[in-house]
Amino acid sequence: MKKETVLMKGNEAIAHAAVRCGCDGYFGYPITPQSEVLETLAAIKPWETTGMVVLQCESEIAAINMLYGGGGTGKRVMTSSSSIGIALMQEGISYMAGAEIPAVIVNVQRGGPGLGTIQPSQADYFQATRGGGNGDYETPVLAPASVQEMADMVEESFQLAFKYRTPVMILSDGVIGQMMEKCVLPEQRPRRTNEEVIAECPWAATGWRRADRKERNVITSVDLDPARFEQFNLKLQAKYKEIRDNEVRYELITPEGAELQGDINKVEADLAIVAFGSAARISQKVIQLAKEDGLRVALLRPITVWPYPYEQVKLLAERVQGILCVEINAGQMVTDVQLAVQGRVPVEHYGRLGGIIPDPAEVYEALRKMWHK
Repeated sequence: MKKETVLMKGNEAIAHAAVRCGCDGYFGYPITPQSEVLETLAAIKPWETTGMVVLQCESEIAAINMLYGGGGTGKRVMTSSSSIGIALMQEGISYMAGAEIPAVIVNVQRGGPGLGTIQPSQADYFQATRGGGNGDYETPVLAPASVQEMADMVEESFQLAFKYRTPVMILSDGVIGQMMEKCVLPEQRPRRTNEEVIAECPWAATGWRRADRKERNVITSVDLDPARFEQFNLKLQAKYKEIRDNEVRYELITPEGAELQGDINKVEADLAIVAFGSAARISQKVIQLAKEDGLRVALLRPITVWPYPYEQVKLLAERVQGILCVEINAGQMVTDVQLAVQGRVPVEHYGRLGGIIPDPAEVYEALRKMWHK
């Protein structure tokens, strides 16, 4: 399949991109507001065209453990769920981080805590960026703000997953998952043969490690020798530092509404907004409202919420007189903004709860009050 421009939901874009990116297997369970991922895969039947396995599992716990098995053989595997379902997967995600197994996990967030609501939310930020499961581990987390990024981040996530041998999460929300936009789907990537998988992933549990059949690859996250296990944990920490040093992604939008690449020192603004995902989309309209009122507001959008762009937020704080953190939650990412700013300028939070999406006008009112303090 060649590149194709279509109008579709973010959830549908995830499904189509997975097929075109050479995904070997999808294992998932329906839950609003991400069920269209599985439904779309069932409709397009990729097992007939690419051989991709698509399986509706009996639960989210079953799905994440199937990822453990599939990823452990070096295959490109993924799942998707929403909030509560991701909570059920946390044990498996920790196991996969400990066994260094690559996979892609999509979270289309809904409101909580508990069973909550089917309406959109960004309240899984801590769950995603602080690990969620047990032990000292971290996983890369990408936060799309458009249907196009929902598609693009599938391939990007697979690349990160295999480069660092780690689970990678796409942290979306019900707004991005359900909204419809124009999307350019990638060309079809050929699926790897078993021989190519073995050559590219010599660590994988594909059989005998050596030709003399004297050693097998064993995929595990357990080691009862404390000294040896400490060294393994130190190896993981070194890997996470490498990710923090090399994989930070962000977008910066000036008060004029232009995207600024690279040099934050070129920003000229009175205030700044820091927001991710759908909250960043809302904040772009806030910039326009502020401009009409003579207030210069810049927007920094973390694309990776782990690793977080601490240095970029710190530099931005040196160019403005205050920062408003906009989230669809009670205030989670604001803690990372405060860590980055270290008291250089005031940092405030504005958010809505219970599945209510903030209106640009109310966000701007919070910004205006901050400016006049």
